[in-house]
Amino acid sequence: MEIEVERDNTNPLLKRRELHLRLRYEKDPTPSRKAVREKVAGLFNVSLDRIVVSYIKPQFGKSEAICYVKIYESNEDLLKTEPKYVITRNFEAETEAETEAEA
Repeated sequence: MEIEVERDNTNPLLKRRELHLRLRYEKDPTPSRKAVREKVAGLFNVSLDRIVVSYIKPQFGKSEAICYVKIYESNEDLLKTEPKYVITRNFEAETEAETEAEA
């Protein structure tokens, strides 16, 4: 998966960096939120608990998607700002894996 940054804005009021990305992937299904978060964490050298993927919109007939990602200054800022359903979408797979490992 390749990532191209189309727009990079800093929002000091909400203490976050807002990225509009174009994802290119070969013959694979659309990448998951977790895969996008991991790739962005590697590219921008930030921890996974500070990254939220708002949406991934696949482009019809292409192996591309438009993606909106927010990188917060701290995990506390993320939890204060983002709605609960967005946090659940981004972090539910990790919490399910942790509960299965504990059982």
